[in-house]
Amino acid sequence: MLRKCHHVSSLGASQQVWRKHHLICLPGGFFSSPCLLLLLISCLCAESEVKEIHAMVGSDVELLCADTHKSHFNLNDLYVYWQIESSKTVVTYHLPNGSTELYVDSQYKNRAHLSLERMKQGNFSLSLQNVTPQDSQEFTCLVFESEDLSEVLKETIRLHVAANFSTPVISTSGSPISSQELTFTCMSTNGYPRPNLYWINRTDNSLIAESLQNNTVYLNERGLYDVVSTLRIPWAPWAAHVNVSCSIENVVLHQNLTSISQAENYTGNNDKITKDPQENHSQKKNVAIFIILAILLLLVVVGIIFTWVCRSRCSCRQYTGPRTVEQEPIDHA
Repeated sequence: MLRKCHHVSSLGASQQVWRKHHLICLPGGFFSSPCLLLLLISCLCAESEVKEIHAMVGSDVELLCADTHKSHFNLNDLYVYWQIESSKTVVTYHLPNGSTELYVDSQYKNRAHLSLERMKQGNFSLSLQNVTPQDSQEFTCLVFESEDLSEVLKETIRLHVAANFSTPVISTSGSPISSQELTFTCMSTNGYPRPNLYWINRTDNSLIAESLQNNTVYLNERGLYDVVSTLRIPWAPWAAHVNVSCSIENVVLHQNLTSISQAENYTGNNDKITKDPQENHSQKKNVAIFIILAILLLLVVVGIIFTWVCRSRCSCRQYTGPRTVEQEPIDHA
């Protein structure tokens, strides 16, 4: 059996909405709390423009819902209701007889708040604290007159939640010199939403075939994404000079994090990269030469200082005052 719900005016259009009998409509415009929440969801059929907003995981965000045509409201005459559009999850609400959190979903208790003072001025915005990945939803703000359920305001806000991925870390194993398969592993953690990962041949900036890759993306205990990708390059003469990069794309943040790994002159051992022994020997030789030159330079400086000190001491004589020269008498006879 179908029964007609109360008439709701929306966006200047008038139409009657039919719902199933289990939505109990009580006379006089007064609704029991559970029925009110269902009716506000079911009887509002008009579409509203969806606004976009972004927030980082762990931050606080405000979802705007304000009436710009009126500056004062009596909260005893209003129903204010915030819900998640897809699941009809109750985020928070205000009732004329006093708001409670009895019907608020557990994940939004103590996180979603309305300001009574601001609502009196027509600002019904939602303050959402400590944003989580699960908050990446469409939120709907509904404001009604309590007497006849005429619509005062409706806003829909799509919240995009994001978290920065860590800088990709590339490790390599295998040796193109010994005709082994070369394997690169790229890892990045704690990002949101699900990333796109690309391996790039830096020789010509082309994307490396997905058939050579094995990507694993999973949610960790924080509800964030970790990604691990393995790239296997079969042995070939050109593989000794391969130069690749791993790029992690976050589509919400319009962000690309890239790390570079070069196989030339490198051999690998499990998860760490070790330089070629020949190159290590060359570097040790250069260090030894630098040390010898530094010692010789130090000896030259010490010698110059010693010589200067000696000359300074030799050139300094004591002053004993004016001297009297006695002359012998001269016989003029």
